[in-house]
Amino acid sequence: MIVAPPITFGFTHYNMGEIGTITLSLETFVDVLCDVSRSIWANGFHRVILLNGHGGNEQPTWAAAVKLAEEDIWPLALTYWNMANDELKAWSDSDEGSIGHGGECETSLQLYLRPALVDMSRAVKDDWRLKFSDEVRRYAKFPERRREMAHGVMGDPFVASVEKGERLFSVLLERLTALCREYHEIEPPRYREFGSHCS
Repeated sequence: MIVAPPITFGFTHYNMGEIGTITLSLETFVDVLCDVSRSIWANGFHRVILLNGHGGNEQPTWAAAVKLAEEDIWPLALTYWNMANDELKAWSDSDEGSIGHGGECETSLQLYLRPALVDMSRAVKDDWRLKFSDEVRRYAKFPERRREMAHGVMGDPFVASVEKGERLFSVLLERLTALCREYHEIEPPRYREFGSHCS
C-alpha cells in the first residue's frame, strides 16, 4: 500500500475567526480531491481510498467520489470514525458515540497517539448540542456552521483516556487493514461499455 501526501487544507469555513484557520471553498476542496484522484488514477493506481479525518469534509469527500464516478474513476470515500460507529456508541461515557471535536473520543485518540501535543490543563467542555429533541436529532441536522461554542469543543475531554484511545485506534487499524486487503483482491468498478451485451 502506498500512502500519498496528505491534503492538509480542507473545508472549514465555520472555524473562520479562530486564529490560524485556513479554509478552502467547497468547490475548491472538491476540485482538489478530484484532481489528486485523477492524477493517481492516471498513474495506474486504481484502488484509491480517500481517508477523511474531518467532519466538515465528510460529505464533500463523498461528493468528490460521486463526481469522479461520472468519469469512470472510482475512489472509495471513507471517514475513519465510521469504521467504529458501534464501538464509539458502546464505549462512550459522555459523548453518545460522537467523535466530537476535542471531546472524549478525539482527545482519547490524541492522548494515545500524540500525548506530547495534548495539554489537559487547558481542557474545557462546551455546551454543544443543538436544541432539537433527542428523537428529532436522530434524523435532522444542519450543515456545519460557525461554531457557537466558546472554545470550539464538541464533547467532554475530561473523560478521555489513553486506554480509550488505544482501544479505538486498534479497532480502526484492524478495519482499515482488512479493507485494504480485501480491496487488493478485487477490481474497482468500471462502467460497462454501452452495447457490449448486444449480439
